[in-house]
Amino acid sequence: MGSNKPAGLWKRAFRGLAGDRDEEDAEVLKDFAQDCGARSITGCHDRELVTLYGTLRTITFSPRGGVPALEGELYDGTGTVKLIWLGRRKIGGIHAGSELIASGRIGVVDGDRVMFNPRYELRPQAAHG
Repeated sequence: MGSNKPAGLWKRAFRGLAGDRDEEDAEVLKDFAQDCGARSITGCHDRELVTLYGTLRTITFSPRGGVPALEGELYDGTGTVKLIWLGRRKIGGIHAGSELIASGRIGVVDGDRVMFNPRYELRPQAAHG
């Protein structure tokens, strides 16, 4: 009986630490975005030209209508946008965990923010380590 209680305490404590770390990472991303003149993803509107800064959470190859397409989910601490490079199977330096500045016209497709063929600039991995 008593042995379950400490295990539950450890689980809650670990979840709290992980949550704090996620919040801290989000704050760092927001600060770097502001420093490089980028907008927050949640503050962007459909069909607006924007510059964004964040970390690629995922990168996948997802053909669209028979055309190769590389898709990445960019997270900036406020929200996410799907970056889609049409006609590409892979791009050197683009992988999950890459930090980059992306520029282009943001859109909304099926309720999700997207940016097709964004211009991008890779940032050093240890920029805020």
